[in-house]
Amino acid sequence: MKNNTVFILLAGGKSERMGTDKGLLKYNDTFWILEQLHRISKSTISTIYVGLGYNYKNYFEAIHWFKDAVFDFIKYHKLNIKIVINQNPELGSFSTLLSVLKKIDKTDSIIINPIDTPLLNPIELNKIIDTDNIVIIPSYENKNGHPIKLKSDFWSKFITLNPSDKNSRLDYQIKNLKSDKISIVKVNDNSILKNLNYEKDWLDFLDEKIK
Repeated sequence: MKNNTVFILLAGGKSERMGTDKGLLKYNDTFWILEQLHRISKSTISTIYVGLGYNYKNYFEAIHWFKDAVFDFIKYHKLNIKIVINQNPELGSFSTLLSVLKKIDKTDSIIINPIDTPLLNPIELNKIIDTDNIVIIPSYENKNGHPIKLKSDFWSKFITLNPSDKNSRLDYQIKNLKSDKISIVKVNDNSILKNLNYEKDWLDFLDEKIK
């Protein structure tokens, strides 16, 4: 079933600690970013925005249709995908998020996930999608992670923020909310806590997959 929630996949960083673009790491016979898109396609989400920044040309060379998706939505599996390039990625991941938010309908809810956090299973992803509050955060064994869902009334205010301001961070914005505006969804998938920053993190993740 379709809904008015769109997915934002953030892949605008330098990937210096990994040593190569995280989204272009090989996963089975595909790229990691395409695997993430495939996982999203198993949920009720139908629209995805991918935020690129540093090294966006590497993505264009590896996945040719990404370049076309800058200008219009491209169909991939059952998804409608749009690429947004952050022209100032040096301002951090929040600036990439802001670049994407400026392209989204202000009535849509959004789900945000960084490229280095594997998508959790579709059943529990749909649980996050279906929960209604200003902010929805998944939790595994009392530890919060990604993806995070935001209602339009909340995220639409981000557009006015200066990305270079010290308060222009998602966690800071969420902390300003009253507790009753935030719902914690317990999940059984520890993927929400993973942060694939270094080569060892990636290799350990691949080892877990084949065990």
